[in-house]
Amino acid sequence: MAYSKLGRTSSQRKALLRDLATDLIINERIQTTEQKAKELRPVVEKLITLGKRGDLHARRQVASFVRKENAGEKDAIQKLFEDVAPRYAERQGGYTRIMKVGPRRGDGAEVVIIELV
Repeated sequence: MAYSKLGRTSSQRKALLRDLATDLIINERIQTTEQKAKELRPVVEKLITLGKRGDLHARRQVASFVRKENAGEKDAIQKLFEDVAPRYAERQGGYTRIMKVGPRRGDGAEVVIIELV
């Protein structure tokens, strides 16, 4: 599968995707560049699918990827398994939406909003 390097090394790219995925789970909507959003989409979709499975192994797989950040009184993993995943119990994929905002003022990069449907 082809992917975008995003101008980073593999470890930097993984850290970026971990941070973006965690922020998207916590806030359910983030603003980023189009290329980052396109790379983030399959990562988040797989995390939500693991959340729908809901067993211990799935929880540990998610915990190995998602950062340990708090979303109010819950952390990101709890929010994924208790709030986000049950919403999509009947849905077979397509958990995210990418909406274009326009070019960024500084460098003209295409900015989008990626959100959970």
